[in-house]
Amino acid sequence: MLKEDQDCAEELDEQLINEEYKIWKKNCPFLYDALITHVLEWPSLSVDWLPSKESRSNCDYTVQKLVIGSHTSKAEQEQLIVASVKLPLEETINAKSVLDNTNEANSLVKAEFKIEPIIRINHDGEPNRIRVMPKHDDLIATKSPSGIVYIYDYTKHPNKSTNGPQLILQGHSKEGFGLSWNTNNQNWLASGSDDHLVCVWDIAAATDANSTLYPYRTLVAHTNIVGDVSWSEFYNQTLASVGDDRKLILWDLRQDIPTHCIDAHIHEINSVDFNKTDENLLATGSSDKTAAIWDIRNMANKLCSLEFHKDSVHSVRWAPFSGTLLGTAGSDRRVLVWDLSRLGDDSMDEDQSEGPPELLFVHGGHTAKVTDISWNMNDQLMMASTAEDNILQVWQMTHALFAPLDIRIDSVDPADSEDL
Repeated sequence: MLKEDQDCAEELDEQLINEEYKIWKKNCPFLYDALITHVLEWPSLSVDWLPSKESRSNCDYTVQKLVIGSHTSKAEQEQLIVASVKLPLEETINAKSVLDNTNEANSLVKAEFKIEPIIRINHDGEPNRIRVMPKHDDLIATKSPSGIVYIYDYTKHPNKSTNGPQLILQGHSKEGFGLSWNTNNQNWLASGSDDHLVCVWDIAAATDANSTLYPYRTLVAHTNIVGDVSWSEFYNQTLASVGDDRKLILWDLRQDIPTHCIDAHIHEINSVDFNKTDENLLATGSSDKTAAIWDIRNMANKLCSLEFHKDSVHSVRWAPFSGTLLGTAGSDRRVLVWDLSRLGDDSMDEDQSEGPPELLFVHGGHTAKVTDISWNMNDQLMMASTAEDNILQVWQMTHALFAPLDIRIDSVDPADSEDL
């Protein structure tokens, strides 16, 4: 393709993206119970909620926290950032709380609901992945471009901190993105990287005199980049890993070899997540533009394939409050929410052109690749998403999706819909 033709195509793509965004923005009041759009100085490759929640008397909001990182491409000092989020109380949700700080006109702004960075910690390279310890939300694990995994206790860092991490976890020779805390053995942390390895550490083995730990288990079976790892919520020795070798591998840490190793997708597998309420289910996301659901009791075939993304799927996250809701995000600038209870719902066949029955919601608020998503553990249907467009969004799809209504709110891509 000639450079002039390429420039023209890129300009047309940008115009289309901007038009889609304008349509989405106009439809926001019909699609969300709450929405906060926050512009970051630099994009973040990851996001995760802290589980704590603070309620204040005589206030119509709660204060929660999430953690993100910076990706400056070496232009500035990289940072790990803890931010406070003021979210509307459930009883005020009907006010349709929409906040947009992008300096664009919006008649539904409620300024008290906002995202505000409160702690900035210098980080060795951009944080590729950030995960908060589920039962000890002071502790944050990060993966660095060097392959080192860091553990921070953010309460030991002032507002702008140059202090180093509390723990340094060695074991990888290359960077990566896979990172998962064990919710049962809460001191266990698993990591997957570009060196084809899965490392597991027990941070309880750390002492004041030794802040550097090496893995107590190194798992070798992948033949290419390990894209992600996930612990079972029910079996504390069970771990899943996926990679560019298209393999989904299940591990029992009491054994030296995998319990299962299957070709799960036709292209690279980027993400894996065990279901939070169903002990047998896990999900995978792939560069083949699909997510897949698996039952660990029978790994011969996937239970189903979820198809609506138009590009690679980079993140799959089960909702913590439901065994049937799954969030997926990808390079197509979309976050999709799936409801597996609607699989095979013949009553919705007329909507097939707008997505399969199990597609519950499409979040179209980003204009570039979505890098990560995280479900809020305190407020149902609340999610955070980050993207390469320097945007962090906290959003809650409308509860009307789960209520019997005379007027249906379609689960469609807002970028393709007309004004509601």
